[in-house]
Amino acid sequence: MTIPSQKFRKLLLPISTLLLFFFVVKVFIFFNNSSKELNFNINKSISINDNGLLFETDTSAKTVNDMLQEKKIALGEYDAIIPTKDSQLYPGINIKIDRAIKVKISADGETQDVFTLTKTVESAIIDSHITLGEDDLVVPAMSTLLKNDLKISITRVEIKEEILPKPIDFKTISKEDDSLGWRVKKVEQQGIRGIKEITYKVVSHDGKEISRKILAENVVQEPTPEIVVQGTYMKLGKAGRGDASYYASGWGELNASRTIPRGGFAKVTNLDNGKSTIVKINDFGPQSPQRIIDLSYASFAKIGDLGQGILNNVKVEQVLN
Repeated sequence: MTIPSQKFRKLLLPISTLLLFFFVVKVFIFFNNSSKELNFNINKSISINDNGLLFETDTSAKTVNDMLQEKKIALGEYDAIIPTKDSQLYPGINIKIDRAIKVKISADGETQDVFTLTKTVESAIIDSHITLGEDDLVVPAMSTLLKNDLKISITRVEIKEEILPKPIDFKTISKEDDSLGWRVKKVEQQGIRGIKEITYKVVSHDGKEISRKILAENVVQEPTPEIVVQGTYMKLGKAGRGDASYYASGWGELNASRTIPRGGFAKVTNLDNGKSTIVKINDFGPQSPQRIIDLSYASFAKIGDLGQGILNNVKVEQVLN
């Protein structure tokens, strides 16, 4: 047998050492993996946080889902769990369960049930994909903590400016013309309404106006006044003086004279105060010789006090034109 040379023996020694090292490592990995596999099947202590309720429990379950069935822990359709159900259990693992909250959100004429894992009204609205306007109102407040069956109401608020035209009434200016008969009345200048624009701040809730405030007014067209000319020329006949009384009649406003025919007109002047009125004669009277005219309530009140009953110093003139 050939004896290996000294040089060859020196080369063989490191190779043997290297092979031994690889063998040891492989054995270590094998036993280590086997140990891990066994750890999933043995009884182990785990921690569970069920929506804020913390507790520890022992289980021999291999996966999260097996443990849930073992402990009779039910998950709702919208609940979340970390790690996932198919994750394997190992000693000391922490399991976190978030329970979905059902709230009712009313907006735009509709009410919907929303299941959310969030904690506040604001986050629930975001979770429901409802977009809020800058001025929209939310009840309860956005920072309110959620609870099951909480009702959240969203009111759509629209604030806008609206400009509307508004007519401006014209004034009537009266003028007298002594060249025209007293029965003549004519419009010298037609009145024309003006126009102004009013700017409103209008607030609406869900499309219904709830307030309107004037912000500004701007006159775009001034009104044109109407000028009315009243004739004052009156041709008078012979004057008579005496007492004037008033009386009521079921036939309406009656003025009676013995000297002026029915259908004619008379100018009646209270000489004590200078007040006068024009009346149409439509009755015959009065019967008393001291009274030269009977007036209706309205005519009497224009020149004297009804409480007097009789005016003792009046002048009556027939109007001839």
